[in-house]
Order: sequence, then structure tokens, then C-alpha cells
Amino acid sequence: MSEAPPPSTSRLDPLHGVTLKALLTWLVDHYGFETLGELIPINCFLSDPSINSSLKFLRRTPWARAKVEALYIQTADRYLHD
Repeated sequence: MSEAPPPSTSRLDPLHGVTLKALLTWLVDHYGFETLGELIPINCFLSDPSINSSLKFLRRTPWARAKVEALYIQTADRYLHD
């Protein structure tokens, strides 16, 4: 008897296939930098914000990236399923 293969982790990962740039752009379009800065108070959203400067910071700062990814998962799940 052969066993069924384990489920692909990519189907379980809500960020699978979503680049940081796409994720951040979606959040900025949805909330704007001002609201993002209120939800996640980091300088890249509060002081002269731009996609490029935010991407640089988030790629070098794992704790901040984790917060942004968590907000994306929470918001996209609610937004796309309502």
C-alpha cells in the first residue's frame, strides 16, 4: 500500500508566492503610509516613507518584516474573504 504524499507546505503558507514588494505595495494601497505607521510604528513608515526605503529596512530587519507580514495575512484574509 502506498501512502498519500504529505500536503504541500506551500498550500499552507499564506505568503507563498507573494513577494515582499507586492505585499508592501498592497498594504500601502490599502492603508496608506500614515495608517501603516499607526498600526506598525516604525520609522520607514513614519519619516519620509517610500516603498524602496521601506523594502530596504524590512529586508534587513526580521522583527519588522514579521510584523508587516502578519498584518498582511490578517488584512488580506479579512479583505479577500468578506
